Amino acid sequence: MISLAGRDILHSWGKFVFTGMGLGLLIGITLSMAGIYRGMVDDAKVLLDNSGADLWVVQKDTLGPYAESSSIYDDIWRGIRGMPGVEEVANITYLTMQVFKGDHDVRAMVTGITPGEVGTPGWPLYLVAGRQITRSHYEAVADIATGFKLGDQIRIRRHHYTVTGLTRRMVSSNGDPMVFIPLKDAQEALFLKDNDAIWEQRRRSAGTPAFNRPGLPDLLDSFMASQSTNPFVNAVLVRVGAGHRPEEVAASIRRWKRLTVYTRAQMEEILVGKLIATSARQIFMFLVILSLVSSAIVAFIIYTLTLGKIREIAVLKLIGTKNRTIVGLIIQQSIALGMIGFVVGKISATLLMAPIFPKYVLLLPFDSVIGFFVVVVICILSSIIAIRAALSVDPAEAIGG
Repeated sequence: MISLAGRDILHSWGKFVFTGMGLGLLIGITLSMAGIYRGMVDDAKVLLDNSGADLWVVQKDTLGPYAESSSIYDDIWRGIRGMPGVEEVANITYLTMQVFKGDHDVRAMVTGITPGEVGTPGWPLYLVAGRQITRSHYEAVADIATGFKLGDQIRIRRHHYTVTGLTRRMVSSNGDPMVFIPLKDAQEALFLKDNDAIWEQRRRSAGTPAFNRPGLPDLLDSFMASQSTNPFVNAVLVRVGAGHRPEEVAASIRRWKRLTVYTRAQMEEILVGKLIATSARQIFMFLVILSLVSSAIVAFIIYTLTLGKIREIAVLKLIGTKNRTIVGLIIQQSIALGMIGFVVGKISATLLMAPIFPKYVLLLPFDSVIGFFVVVVICILSSIIAIRAALSVDPAEAIGG
């Protein structure tokens, strides 16, 4: 039986190999789609790991700071710092925006970090080049995915920053590279208005009759100046001390500070279960569609190959070949086609598709193993139509005209 399948494949090896390569590209796309989903989940987990926090304190009744907007006063950390079980706290801000370098711009998550040292919650864990931020203004550490280099001058809102350090794999849950700047600069960038907007606000206020009173213009200028400073942050990152349970510390903060607090498990559920849930369903639908298309292609090819050797199958039945031998011949050809396709697909996904895809693609060995068995099952099921056609052949066709 093995000899029959092998001989038939060698007889039309060109058609067989090229068909397998075409099927392999389709399988490669399928593996890449699974890798894209794995990459999205890994981005979310990396974001949480890189924060260095055990708890996230955010605005009450929000899913901040990643899935929803969150705004709390930047002095709340003082009260949290003195609570039992709290080892370290740090304010943090997140703002996804375009960061400019000359005429070139990059989509990035600008992160405002508090003054401190390596190991402070929110800081990049390590650098691949340069140094950490040491000044309170106008210095930045960027992920290498931004394309920035040491010494580059980048623009965030109206201010320019010097890139002093480069880090790796510091990304948002959407895969955007992160740019770290001092907290005060980030707070200003959140609500910074351009000069025309400030002038327009003054003109509108000055034109209001209620403001045309002695002393009110000066009062208005003082008010506008106070708006240039932003006393808010998106979250407070909390590191729990040894011997304390994060759940207990979180419950205490919720009770006494009247804020929402998330543990690592809860934040991961928000990112994976809510933030990327829609994308996950879309990818799953693509996987189902690609699997159905692959099944249709394999079924069509095997059926065509079977019709091309109807007379040979009739001869086999005429000389007394059992049906299981003919069934084995067709199934082996189908599985061989799937194996060629899987090898080509795995190589193309690993060497071609994953490196050039704009988002992070994580190809796990477990997914490849599952994919291999799925391909085998699809090939076996797809050969049913060809098997039925082969078994219905009349042996008399072998001696017919």
